Amino acid sequence: MAILVVYWTGTGNTEIMAQKIHEGIIETGEEADLKTIDEITPMEALEYDRIAFGCPSMGIEELEPEEFLPWYEEVEPFLGDKLIALFGSYGWGEGEWMDAWHERVRDLGLNLFEEGLRINSTPSRKEAEDCKEFGKRFATFNK
Repeated sequence: MAILVVYWTGTGNTEIMAQKIHEGIIETGEEADLKTIDEITPMEALEYDRIAFGCPSMGIEELEPEEFLPWYEEVEPFLGDKLIALFGSYGWGEGEWMDAWHERVRDLGLNLFEEGLRINSTPSRKEAEDCKEFGKRFATFNK
């Protein structure tokens, strides 16, 4: 089973989350790749069975519109047979961008793993551990 953790980060907070999720996956014994959206094309991402997408909230609680959203919109129509997870950080509000992302994924009938993981600002030590546990659950879900 091939697992991908792919993300965009602005301040580095979502990158920390991605690294910890990746660590959690690796700790289960599964293989996983960790990539930024600049390091992999949407079509290459589709070679994976499970994909964890990371994007922080931007603007008025939305996915980053200049780089991440166009990349994600290219891959999204082809995610029907994939198990996907969502994660990201936010700096204001209550993390409503994640609620909107969930709704978007559910409206498309995609196979969403759990509720997306959202963390306000830089992950604390405990939140970093939560990211690792999220990665472990994602890697072992329905195995």
